[in-house]
Amino acid sequence: MAQFVHFSPDVEKVAADEAETIRGLEEQFRTILDTTSADYDRGVRAVHAKGHGIARGTLTVADDLPPELAQGLFAHGGTFEAVLRFSTNAGDILDDSISLPRGLAIKVLGVEGDRLPGSEGDGTQDFVMANAPAFAAADPKQFLGNLKLLAKTTDKAEGAKKLLSAFLRGAEAVVEAVGGQSAMLSTMGGAKPVHPLGATYYSQTPFRYGEHIAKFAVVPVSGIRDFADETINASGRPDAIREAMNELLIEQGGTWELRVQLCTDLEKMPVEDASVVWDEEESPFRTVATITVEPQLAWQPGASDATEDKLSFMPWHGLAAHQPLGGVNRARNDPYRMSAGYRGRVNGCPIHEPARLAELTD
Repeated sequence: MAQFVHFSPDVEKVAADEAETIRGLEEQFRTILDTTSADYDRGVRAVHAKGHGIARGTLTVADDLPPELAQGLFAHGGTFEAVLRFSTNAGDILDDSISLPRGLAIKVLGVEGDRLPGSEGDGTQDFVMANAPAFAAADPKQFLGNLKLLAKTTDKAEGAKKLLSAFLRGAEAVVEAVGGQSAMLSTMGGAKPVHPLGATYYSQTPFRYGEHIAKFAVVPVSGIRDFADETINASGRPDAIREAMNELLIEQGGTWELRVQLCTDLEKMPVEDASVVWDEEESPFRTVATITVEPQLAWQPGASDATEDKLSFMPWHGLAAHQPLGGVNRARNDPYRMSAGYRGRVNGCPIHEPARLAELTD
């Protein structure tokens, strides 16, 4: 029987200069936001600016989970409303022929329990995920270095980005052919152009899981799993991903399992190095809930844009039982909040946490 690491505050080790690094991240976020809000005459997210689909559905927690899994949101069986947002990672809204990693953000509504600082009074739990098992930076300093590079390329020659993306995609394909993957090549435009509905998504960073420590994954299990290897040809189609999402989601909807990987060894499964993939041989992902989305349009011009303006997703929206852990997560807290507030001010649409899905169309 595996021995699961118990959570305690001392699993985190805060660097002496971490506050300074976080201020640097905020500066880079603001640089991106200033650029894009001037370009688009509206506020968009500093990262994952382009949404490809927003889906409304439910999250159902499994009944009678074993004690180590029956924690926090998952302590008891039940069904919650949920909204899902599919995106790519850039801070500007790019032609889909630029191949970028996919993102999935989930907001679970009607969640009760002790809250994380900054989310008091809310009733939601967010999961912010991407289609790679580990983060592209090990720690806040590397995260800042990566973000500086992205900030410098925001709003720079989309035609050149298309050419660079084609080159990087070729380089990444060579790496993948020998069983590898380069987080940097993918982040800069060399990601495999997978169909978002067929992808598996990961929290990448660790979280408190009640008494334990865990990472999360969302895995397609209905017919959409057949699209796991499907790629989207976006040549000459700047919004090809939205088109592909609409075609598939309105046809069959989707079902995913939300899975948890519990930490069993802090040396092999570190909290402070977000770039380390936790070995599934050491601790497999185990299902704790099912996400169900009935057939619907993924993107409706105008309506979906308005819904996006109302919502923010961040790791620090949620229960204290699912506190984000590690330097990268700590570094995301203040910049993400600043980004949401900036967007709300520019758009004249303050961000608020919905209590029910109907509020998104009220």
